[in-house]
Amino acid sequence: MFNDTQSYTGIPDSALSEYFRNAGDMLAEESAVLGGVIRDILATGGVLTNKAIILSLIHVIEHTDDVVKSDVVRKTLEIVVDHTMDDI
Repeated sequence: MFNDTQSYTGIPDSALSEYFRNAGDMLAEESAVLGGVIRDILATGGVLTNKAIILSLIHVIEHTDDVVKSDVVRKTLEIVVDHTMDDI
């Protein structure tokens, strides 16, 4: 699960990090997806922005054939969009 407090500090929007921090095990799969996307962005030298997170999640949805995984990623994307402000 993506519950490392230090990892949450890298998320550009505090509302999003607080939402996942407070969700506990209810969003374990979504938290893991978000953590994976954040690690991928940072590993490729990308800048961690709301837009980068959203685009990465869309990319995962577009490139997965697993319906269950796609649903978890879609839910993660909905959470991210609902809890972030536009990047300036």
